[in-house]
Amino acid sequence: MPIAPAVLQRFRAGCVIPAQPLALDENRRFLPRYQRALCRYYIDAGVGGIAVGVHSTQFAIRKPEIGLFEPVLSQTAQFIDRYCARRGQPILKIAGICGRRDQALAEARFAVSCGYDAGLLSLAALRDDDIQALIDHCHAVADVLPVIGFYLQPSVGGRVLPYDFWRKFCDIDHVLGIKIAPFNRYCTLDVVRAVAESGRDITLYTGNDDNIVVDLLTVYNIAGRRLRIRGGLLGHWCCWTRRAVELLAEIQRLLDSNAAIPPELLTRAAQITDCNAAFFDPAHAFAGCIPGIHEVLRRQGLLKGIWCLNPNETLSPGQADEITRIHDAYPHLHDDAFVANHLQHWLDDED
Repeated sequence: MPIAPAVLQRFRAGCVIPAQPLALDENRRFLPRYQRALCRYYIDAGVGGIAVGVHSTQFAIRKPEIGLFEPVLSQTAQFIDRYCARRGQPILKIAGICGRRDQALAEARFAVSCGYDAGLLSLAALRDDDIQALIDHCHAVADVLPVIGFYLQPSVGGRVLPYDFWRKFCDIDHVLGIKIAPFNRYCTLDVVRAVAESGRDITLYTGNDDNIVVDLLTVYNIAGRRLRIRGGLLGHWCCWTRRAVELLAEIQRLLDSNAAIPPELLTRAAQITDCNAAFFDPAHAFAGCIPGIHEVLRRQGLLKGIWCLNPNETLSPGQADEITRIHDAYPHLHDDAFVANHLQHWLDDED
């Protein structure tokens, strides 16, 4: 089914797309009530899309002994659709697509059956394949579901994807955009250059959670084309999301008016990176990345706890104190009041 024109237009213009976490109870069972509350929070915060089944949702949902990929994707799609219908504002539904060919195609077909608009295509399972094999894989998935390319940083399971790959990827039909998340300036430039030189209408989104604001502020001029990274598809933006929506709108107004970048915005950029260090735990090689996000949402009441599917995946030493530090140091960056005002409604059982 074609993507609704208004939804596609919003994606092309640039929007906030949180990578949604997985709501679990103390027994590590799926907790639909809180998953639905997260969807409602994001929609009311003003996002243009939600990504499900991605890194923040925990790749382990795909393990046969866990068996949560289909329940989480299908129920979350329903939660989004019902609440968007109430609000009269549809958004882009993105499904994470992983694995080698058979698995990726099965996931893409299932996503289509649930009404997802696009797939965020991870190539982590093809770590040792050559570039042509990667391109063939992307072609096959794009024939089933429009795709958003994904440059996942190697430190959390991705692989280095050179310019040559991205230039060929840009020629694939049904490519909507690319999430650039290598946490590396050189690799980011490879993707931007490939899109510029392709001449294709492919929308760039930052996934560089360590450099969000500067990514969004930068105007590239390559091969005679001026390009911007239009929005963010980010784990970082799955918490304090209302502020992320306001930040992106502020940056878009600034760039659209050709105004000078105020120094305060660069100061805020560093503050947001400081927040990301607390959330994502680079001090411990990102070991506490998902629990860190959970902890922020738990403190706001949007998750019941910080449990992950892997019992050993929890906050790193000192991470909770770091989250407290940045919360108190940067009150203008969190949306506690917004969440408190709406939380009970989001948790309400009524559709």
